[in-house]
Amino acid sequence: MRRSNWAILAFAALGTSWIVGSAQPAGADPYDYPWCIQGRQEGYPGYCGYQTYEQCQASASGRNAYCGVNPRVAFSQQRVPPRAVR
Repeated sequence: MRRSNWAILAFAALGTSWIVGSAQPAGADPYDYPWCIQGRQEGYPGYCGYQTYEQCQASASGRNAYCGVNPRVAFSQQRVPPRAVR
């Protein structure tokens, strides 16, 4: 009886470590950042992977491109914090 309990426990541990080990971390969506580089080569909305305007300007420097606000960020629904329950 003890041997079968250990076998079941070992199998369960092996199975959960396989499931947990196969989980992939969530990748950052480049369209969730507030600034996009836009131009003839990039199109619209362009590549929106810049957190600051300065980062976008540095990338656009020397190219026929400019920086604009990400429309997914500009027109997204505002996040409202939950109300405190009294």
